[in-house]
Amino acid sequence: MILAEQDAGAQQDAGAKGPLAGIRVTDCTHMLAGPYCTWLLGALGADVIKIERRESGDFTREVAPFTADNESLFFMSANRNKRSITLDLKAPRGKAIFHKLISTSDVLVENNRAGVMERLGFGYAALSALNPRLVYASISGFGQTGPYQHRPCFDLVAQAMSGMMSITGEPGRAPCRVGTSLGDVAAGTFGVIGVLSALQQRERTGRGTYVDVAMVDCQIALMENAFARYLNAGHEPVALGSRHPLVAPFQAFPTADRPIAVCVDTEAQWRRLCTALEAEFLLEDARFVSGSSRADNHPALEALLLPIFAQKPRDTWLAALEAADVPASPINSIAEAARDPQVQHRGMIGEMADGTRFVRAPIQMPLTPLPAEKAPPRLGEHTTDILAELGLSDGEIDELRRESVV
Repeated sequence: MILAEQDAGAQQDAGAKGPLAGIRVTDCTHMLAGPYCTWLLGALGADVIKIERRESGDFTREVAPFTADNESLFFMSANRNKRSITLDLKAPRGKAIFHKLISTSDVLVENNRAGVMERLGFGYAALSALNPRLVYASISGFGQTGPYQHRPCFDLVAQAMSGMMSITGEPGRAPCRVGTSLGDVAAGTFGVIGVLSALQQRERTGRGTYVDVAMVDCQIALMENAFARYLNAGHEPVALGSRHPLVAPFQAFPTADRPIAVCVDTEAQWRRLCTALEAEFLLEDARFVSGSSRADNHPALEALLLPIFAQKPRDTWLAALEAADVPASPINSIAEAARDPQVQHRGMIGEMADGTRFVRAPIQMPLTPLPAEKAPPRLGEHTTDILAELGLSDGEIDELRRESVV
């Protein structure tokens, strides 16, 4: 649908502060899964208020490497687009301030172990009684129910327990962790989906709700096909390196210099690949007449393709495969990916005012562009501003500081 110019302009004006402008998020998260969730909500325009411990704040503020200003890059990456207030949630006056903040909030996100918020008096039942419109999201390792609910969990535990590590790595080698904190990042992303769904439901019902996201659940959801094959066909997936379990050729191949990734998913692509490789003889081989048969006969097919790819360098093959409209790619390092023209064009690397650079949220809304990313907060940087917004006077704020509540 093509919008009239005035309609497009109106949408741009409305979205100048982001689609979640006007939504306040109280952020009781730390480490990565929860902060990743609230970073994304902030990138979409929400006002995210991060509550931190008075002494040292989020644990990741102490994780190296550090900037020249002694700020943790780990913390900075996942805590952009937020304001920071330091608050003692165990002190009576700290609890009172927290209740004030919740009464003005649309969303609360926390990623403590199950039961921690209840022990503080901040469980869903208590806070929803205070603010019935509150969307309350809990992100944890194992969820709020079940025999493991109180266990500690980190990314490696989630990847290991879910089966993710068993299908990652080279065949016959030890189980391997995916090379990013997929357990945390997936939980944070599904947390955003849960929060946005709950906010939409609130538009219809007028009431908030509770969102329970578990890291292990999210890992299993990411492996939907692996579980579907096991549960319905009895096929237990194993590590296959870069190979796809169901189609071939769909993997990395070494060339005369550097490896490439080749993905053939359709018969038309298979025919074009064989032509580009000057290997039309493969089209006559009964073992390779379909994607499934090629997967079933993968060892034989790979043995024929390896010496062909080894004859020419990477860039020669990439040019030939692009001309043949066969999906293929260089296998980039992180440095190469950051410099890639497509990544640069899409603006995926953003720069803060202090010169630090980070990955941007991968959501583009041309008619309602997202706001510019804000630098991560210094510990307690916005304490005074937030308390003033809650109606506290300068004298009351000074008193709270003297009592070490903030």
